[in-house]
Amino acid sequence: MKEYKIKINGNNYNVTIDEVEDNVAKVEVNGTPYNVEFEKPISKPKTISVVNRPAAAPVAGPAPASKPAAAAAPAAAGGATVNSPLPGVVLEIKVKDGDKVTKGQVIMVLEAMKMENAIEAPCDGTVTIKAQKGDSVLEGATLAVIA
Repeated sequence: MKEYKIKINGNNYNVTIDEVEDNVAKVEVNGTPYNVEFEKPISKPKTISVVNRPAAAPVAGPAPASKPAAAAAPAAAGGATVNSPLPGVVLEIKVKDGDKVTKGQVIMVLEAMKMENAIEAPCDGTVTIKAQKGDSVLEGATLAVIA
């Protein structure tokens, strides 16, 4: 589910895209549900994928001990490749090469079809940026690698 706040002709709208199947999207605009039909079936965009992601090991011990154990998890992770979910232009890079990132942290912003899309880290680790600000990228292009 994706949520957007958009402005059309000076009017603000809260848009939620729940599900896209073939050529029909279930969309909610300011609380009113709609089925939006596309001219052609929509191929699902490639999502940010995790490569060689091992299963998470159970954390033993009391709750306070789980925080340090979670911090140690990135070293055990196999890493991830962050791919562009759709064609666009890299507007902003929020981190530098070699920075430590956490799962869900915004690492860059991609503009596609006049919309800004936050590209998030799929796992904890050290980021290596593969795209530069202003780059035009295609769907599936490697934007960053997290090890």
